[in-house]
Amino acid sequence: MRIVIIAVGVLVALAGLLFALQGFGAVSGSPMTGTTTWSVLGPIIAIVGVVTAVAGWRSGGPR
Repeated sequence: MRIVIIAVGVLVALAGLLFALQGFGAVSGSPMTGTTTWSVLGPIIAIVGVVTAVAGWRSGGPR
C-alpha cells in the first residue's frame, strides 16, 4: 500500500507540474496554455502530490 501512495503522489506531482507549465505557456497545444487558472492551480496540485508522496515514504508500513 505504501508504494501505491508514493506512486499516486508522484503522478499527481507530475500532473501538477505539467498543468503549471501549460499555464505559464511553456508547453503549448492545449486550451490550458497561457491560462492564469492553471498557472495558480498547477503548483498547488504539484505540492499536494509531493506531500502525498513524502507522507507515503515516511509512513511506518512494511518495507
